[in-house]
Amino acid sequence: MQQEILDALGRGDNDAALVQARDLVAATPDDPQAQRMLALALRAAGDVAGAREAIERALALAPDDASLHLYHAGLLLGGRDLDAARAALETTIGLDPNKFSAYIIQAQLAIARNDLDEAERLVQLAARVAPDHPTLMAVQGTLQLRRGNSKEALALLSSAARRVPDDVLVNHALGFAYLAEGHLAFAEQAFRNLIATSPAAQRMRPLLAQIALRQGRLDDAAAELAPLLADPATATPGLRRLAGEIELAAGRVELALPHLRVALAAMPGDPATLAAITAAWRRSGEVEDARQTLDALLATSPASDALWRARLAFEPGGPGADALVARWRQLRPGSIAAMEAEMLGHVAARRVNQVEALAREILARQPGHPGAEMSLIEVMLDTAPTGAIERLDAAIAALAPGADSRMLRARQALARHRAGDSAGALAQWTELHAESAAERVPLHAHSAPPAAWPEQAAPRADAPAITFLFGAPGSLVERLAQLLAAVVPDFRDDRFSFTPPDDVFQNLPAIAAVASGELSADKVVASWRSALPSRRIDGAVIDWLPIWDNAYAAVMRSALPEARLLVPLRDPRDMLLDWLAFGAPTHFRVTSPDEAAEWLAQALGQIATLHEQDVVPHRLLRLDDIVEDPVAVAAQLGAALDITLPPPPAHFFGGRRLAAGTWRAYSDLLADAFAHLHPVAQRLGYPLD
Repeated sequence: MQQEILDALGRGDNDAALVQARDLVAATPDDPQAQRMLALALRAAGDVAGAREAIERALALAPDDASLHLYHAGLLLGGRDLDAARAALETTIGLDPNKFSAYIIQAQLAIARNDLDEAERLVQLAARVAPDHPTLMAVQGTLQLRRGNSKEALALLSSAARRVPDDVLVNHALGFAYLAEGHLAFAEQAFRNLIATSPAAQRMRPLLAQIALRQGRLDDAAAELAPLLADPATATPGLRRLAGEIELAAGRVELALPHLRVALAAMPGDPATLAAITAAWRRSGEVEDARQTLDALLATSPASDALWRARLAFEPGGPGADALVARWRQLRPGSIAAMEAEMLGHVAARRVNQVEALAREILARQPGHPGAEMSLIEVMLDTAPTGAIERLDAAIAALAPGADSRMLRARQALARHRAGDSAGALAQWTELHAESAAERVPLHAHSAPPAAWPEQAAPRADAPAITFLFGAPGSLVERLAQLLAAVVPDFRDDRFSFTPPDDVFQNLPAIAAVASGELSADKVVASWRSALPSRRIDGAVIDWLPIWDNAYAAVMRSALPEARLLVPLRDPRDMLLDWLAFGAPTHFRVTSPDEAAEWLAQALGQIATLHEQDVVPHRLLRLDDIVEDPVAVAAQLGAALDITLPPPPAHFFGGRRLAAGTWRAYSDLLADAFAHLHPVAQRLGYPLD
């Protein structure tokens, strides 16, 4: 509806725009952008006071939204009274085309209503009168900022600020130009100058708090809001939400929740508030409080799909979730979000017929709905792979120019495989790996076996249990990690996060130094231990490693004898094929199937050596026949770790992978690649053919 309002304003139909804007606000009262649209429509209709009230309501809902502050400045022009000015503008310009101030005010009004081309025209007219005027430079800078040209805006506004350092309009726009360029400290100073020169600019404090938050100065951010929170007139729900987000970022969940509860009660459908309080509930473990609070809000606001989604997040899967979604569907029969939630429940339970029916119903109501489209494609991968190829063709063709199509093409390659087109699938998989090569980690060289393994040290009697988990590409080690992450507090998968630990086990180039002895076993273990506190490890741990080399086995023998290694395993040829089709947790660079097979043969050769010579305490978990059975995998994994894992849901792993023995369908196409793997397959106990 926002675009419809803008279209109405563009053709001068202010009355229609105002009606549509009021309808939008009535439908989504907690949406600051709806209030912005109302402000724009009211301003166009001449109701300056109403526009001011609407934009201030928007800022109350989102006090840290930079775009709203920028729009507010453009609309109100630093608090100047535009009524009298606008009444005389057309006459003024008509009588004297050289009236600079008239062009400036008209240009600012055009920027406020987002008519940037008209603003450009008026700025050019003003430039003929006073090309070097600092106010003109301020408006030009604001215009460039609204066009997304922040560098040009910054140059203009910096020049204007040197000439009129205390100008409210210049400092306001300059702060946003610095913000757009990521110069947070300079933006903060510009806004502080603005507050010092204009008491009315106190409303900028939430934005200053946001800037401090982005710089990691959490206490400063909280202090910036404290005076506003102490005054009931300024402690708006939006400000409460921001305060809760800051306390949450500082790890003070007990201080965040009271703010967020107040904000949520006032803005029950606000996505940002819901996201923050959901995170706070999860961190505090107050699941029952979450359920009760959300149930109470749904009793008075049953039309909020956002509330229903949040409530569903605190309902375990199964009958409880199904019942909740059924209530949602009953109270919101036309809601696409409710239909999508029901569809996803059917996806999780593998109720294929219901998934397909709901996906088609959603697509009938909302053509191109991405979730429904992909759910339908996933069903068709099993039931009608040729049809899935056609739908994926259409989805790829519909992508915007330059959009990344690799995920869709990967599903298309799988559809080709399931349709029996092995050559087409392999060609597409190979192509996708080649396209992604520049973004991937180079395949590392494996060390040669030592002349003799170090003496096995005796483990300490009081040593905590230490387990390293490693799976080569295609082993489906990620499914073991999925099981462990759900229920085992000692498990760590942070090596695959954006902030991995900084130790030798994370360092690919260090393998050669470890193997040569340049990095001693004691130093390797010391680096690992030094990273444990930051990983919140104090005792037992299951550490998922992204790489393995038998040089680490030598380290374990001499300096970490209490550790054991867990290695999931499948037929090496199936592992290669799975790697080509689905990738791997460690995103290794693959330029050809032959290169991948040769490297995988070396990696598995080391595992075979470790197993044959019993170099370190270890367990091989053979997953070939149970890879789609999470209950069986959990049982084998629990036995290997000497723990009991609860039986997971039957469809815990999601979509199925390639069945054991699939490699035989590619034996001709990948004959050379498989030749690298046949010897190690036999060493690991798999048949040659």
